[in-house]
Amino acid sequence: MRDEPQSTGRRVYSGIQPTSVMTLGNYFGAVQNWVRLQDEHECVYCVVDLHAMTAPYDPSELRDSTREMFVSLLAAGVDPERSVVYVQSTVPEQAELCWLLATLASLGDLSRMTQFKEKAGAQRRGDDADGAFIPAALLFYPILQAADILAYRADAVPVGDDQSQHLEMSRGIARRFNSRFGNFFAEPETLLTTVPRVMSTADPTRKMSKSLGPRHFVGLFEDEGSVRRKIRSAVTDSGAAEGGGISPGVDNLLTLLAASGHPEEADRMREEYRIGKLRYVDLKGRTADALAALTAEMRDRRADVERRVGDVDEVVAEMGARARSIAGATLARVRDRMGIFPPGRSPATEL
Repeated sequence: MRDEPQSTGRRVYSGIQPTSVMTLGNYFGAVQNWVRLQDEHECVYCVVDLHAMTAPYDPSELRDSTREMFVSLLAAGVDPERSVVYVQSTVPEQAELCWLLATLASLGDLSRMTQFKEKAGAQRRGDDADGAFIPAALLFYPILQAADILAYRADAVPVGDDQSQHLEMSRGIARRFNSRFGNFFAEPETLLTTVPRVMSTADPTRKMSKSLGPRHFVGLFEDEGSVRRKIRSAVTDSGAAEGGGISPGVDNLLTLLAASGHPEEADRMREEYRIGKLRYVDLKGRTADALAALTAEMRDRRADVERRVGDVDEVVAEMGARARSIAGATLARVRDRMGIFPPGRSPATEL
């Protein structure tokens, strides 16, 4: 394999949490777009297991979930021959860069981060009466995110609205580094792409998420019977939409139908809804057919990837080495500019 992804475009970076199941929300909302970006850009994609440690977790489950997400990315179409795809913890250079960049971030900026306030509040409410334990890592989350991006000197990052504040911090850190130590980092831009916002089939007012429970998500590799049951029981009329528009439940099913490769049919059904002629049984049936076909294809692709990959941990290590070759070169130059000695040689170990 090549040491660097090959393309004529800019370098794009993005990461995904190691949930044990890749949902249709993950796929349609991010990963499907990652696959397309490989045609135009030099891409680096990461399973961010270090970020996942900011919330309570089980070590063995974290490792298993990370393996699961890594394989899922390959099955979904992220191509290691065209992109670098790796597990965050296999590249320790990013953690060291996080510390160096922390000297360029202010406590005030970190504490004002919307995601920090929301997640800290959620952990506080979930703890016992003795008080919440809020890990400092949660506060440092955006600095590690900046290190992820800047370690690969990315030009652009595809992000949703909920991550735009973190990307702005990455830009500010890059700007401050360049001002103090000489121009080195590009200020990563937001890569504006149109991706669907997939909601829970059981509660279309909430974003599809595994954390809500099995009724609220459809897995990308889920079996056909389960997919059809969830779509058959999906909420349609969930109350009046704002401004008299389309019902959130109907809109969500139409979004799923369009995202699964049938936009013209979704448009036709949307018009039928507008004039009062849409039958929900037809909408659910067609959406279930489309999703059943998609998930069947994805299960076949996953089985093929698992046959070809063999030992997942070996592939993770190999991909980590590729990523380290890029991040290590960045870190060496950052250390030099910031006045840090190069790392010493590892002492010989006596057997």
